[in-house]
Amino acid sequence: MMKKFLKIGLWSGGAIVVLIVAVAGYVAATFNPNDYKPLIVKLVQEKKQRTLKLDGDIKLSFFPRIGADLGKLSLSEHKGDKEFAAVESVKVSLAVLPLLRKQLVVDRIKVDGLRANLVRYPDGTTSIDDLLKKEEESEQFKFDIEGVSVSRAAFTFDDQMNKRRLSIAGLEVESGRLANNQPGKVDLKFALQGDNPKINLQVALASDLLFDIEAKRFAFKAMNVDTKGDAAGISGLASNLKGSFSLDGTAKAVTLDGFAFSLIGQRGADSMDIRLVAPNFEIGPERAAGKIDMVAKLVQPKGNLDLVLSVPALVGKGGNFHADNFILEINGEQGGKIVKSRFTSPFTGNLDTRQFSLDKLAASLSLSGPAMPHALNANLGGAVRLDLAKQDARLDVSGKLDESQLKAKLGVTGFAAPAYAFDVAIDQLDVDRYLPPGKPDEKAKQPEKPLDFGFLKNLNASGQLSIGTLKVSNIKSSNLKLGIKAAGGSLNVAPISANLYQGTLNGSLALSGTGTPKVALKQNLAGVNVGPLLKDAANVDMLDGRGSVVLDVNAQGTTVSAMKKALQGSAALSLRDGALKGVNIAGAIRNAKAKIGVFQGATTQAASAADKTDFSELKASFLINNGIAHNNDLSAKSPLLRLAGSGDVNIGNGSMDYLAKATVVASLEGQGGKDLSALKGMTVPVRISGPFSGLKYSLDFGSMVSEAAKQKVEQKKEEIKSRLGDELKGGLKGLFK
Repeated sequence: MMKKFLKIGLWSGGAIVVLIVAVAGYVAATFNPNDYKPLIVKLVQEKKQRTLKLDGDIKLSFFPRIGADLGKLSLSEHKGDKEFAAVESVKVSLAVLPLLRKQLVVDRIKVDGLRANLVRYPDGTTSIDDLLKKEEESEQFKFDIEGVSVSRAAFTFDDQMNKRRLSIAGLEVESGRLANNQPGKVDLKFALQGDNPKINLQVALASDLLFDIEAKRFAFKAMNVDTKGDAAGISGLASNLKGSFSLDGTAKAVTLDGFAFSLIGQRGADSMDIRLVAPNFEIGPERAAGKIDMVAKLVQPKGNLDLVLSVPALVGKGGNFHADNFILEINGEQGGKIVKSRFTSPFTGNLDTRQFSLDKLAASLSLSGPAMPHALNANLGGAVRLDLAKQDARLDVSGKLDESQLKAKLGVTGFAAPAYAFDVAIDQLDVDRYLPPGKPDEKAKQPEKPLDFGFLKNLNASGQLSIGTLKVSNIKSSNLKLGIKAAGGSLNVAPISANLYQGTLNGSLALSGTGTPKVALKQNLAGVNVGPLLKDAANVDMLDGRGSVVLDVNAQGTTVSAMKKALQGSAALSLRDGALKGVNIAGAIRNAKAKIGVFQGATTQAASAADKTDFSELKASFLINNGIAHNNDLSAKSPLLRLAGSGDVNIGNGSMDYLAKATVVASLEGQGGKDLSALKGMTVPVRISGPFSGLKYSLDFGSMVSEAAKQKVEQKKEEIKSRLGDELKGGLKGLFK
């Protein structure tokens, strides 16, 4: 009986095979699929408003699989003639047995020479939105593909919304079975290029694959991704990602298992090494748990920087999660300076709103080095809040900066092109205590560093800084307030206000980093004690007095020296109750009285710190051109003298050449002798010249002698005129009598 049934079965199977072969032969002989090309083209045009071109012949195959070779084809953009996608060859084969059950199961797909151009428009829509519309599903179609093979594929992505362009070239894909809830494999490699930021990468991925389209579950197991090339300013980049990754779209859950990421590369002269590990990590509506550890190392020509991040235990539920402790340590060494810092805080986050916060931030910072007389230490507390949906980050901290109290509010919006906002207040700050003293002659021997305002190119920031008392470069001020705004490659500091040296300062400062560095400065100092200010600022002790100074100057150059030599603008000063230090003009005239007739020319003497010429009022204005300040309206008054003069102050070379003319306006009794009353009205030229560090004063005694002789002649003339007048008057009186 069994043999009979087996015999019937074999005959039945054979009959079915013969029947299939016979049908296939008949179809091949009588059916031409190319006759349906116009119908297919028309159908695509009606359904998708796109033009389909089938340039080659459609070829059918029946052995070993039923399939079709579509040949060369292309598809236009939606409602347009421009090419959207094209392919050199597409071959599709179908499984035979499912056809007998009225199921269409794709056995294998092979694509060669695919190219496509995707566009995202400024409003966020894309050129494939029409293709992504869900059509009515056929119950006869079952997603089950034995394998996919793609070769020589290329894609471009023109992102007009974010003004960038990406391209994928040389895409090669080989897959195993692709079916719902059936394990499979996928291997792919491609070249990725982009222009904003610059990207040039080679990517290779190999992974086991499991998915359920209806349940929106996808899993990559034993995944390995290698990336090499250049990206985002990093050259010689090599990264590796290993582990298992699963996404449950319905439950909105993400799971990482044995996840490990590493990256090495070069950024300019700096090399970096980053390692991140998440051995078991899960985030979802029902549960959030895991651990994250990251170590990053940056090696620079003159130092290194190490970063260690740890989140020991992350827990949560429903998209909300928190960690009792978040730890970040940043330690490094640069040019002999050593930085140590530690940040800790509880950490909370919400995946639905994409908001994260460090609510009780505790930060400690230490900066030290052999060149720093004092180490800088800071201990701050506050909060950090991050809103990824709004692209907004906020930092609010306060605490101690050594002996100073500090409060700061910082904000960043728009992470792609960040805009910074800040409000910083410090009660006291002595910058000089952290800077190496350095002797002026030692600093002069060091090569001058070029100015670099390149950091202004993409800087967009605004805010204010206030400091109670400040000392920097030996200049002391109080109640300093700065309004700061940076945009378009320029930095503007306005207003600038402060109290300094018993007076006030108001003004503005502008820096431009476009092309050659440029500086523009406007300052109005009122009621300022100029002597201590010059001494502290430039170690120049040549002028004393209190009053006003007005500056309106600008310069450009690649170094500070070049800017000094290119300085343009104007300056003016008006002082009262001061002194010109280094020379006592009244004393020099007094001493010269006894020497008139001995000296016939000029005599030069070095400035003496003990000598000075007092004045009750001094005014002068300067026009500055190419670093040389020219003055021709000096006016100074004292009970004994009047000063006028003209000359140049060479700011670029740090020297001056100035001719002052001192006129005696009163008797010098009480200052050295009654006999000098005869010099009343005499003018003495005083030339001041040389470098600021070694000024010399020359008094022209020859001119004094000439002036004295002229005075005597004039006095004799007056005496003769007076005598003749008296005699003439006497004679006339006698005549009339």
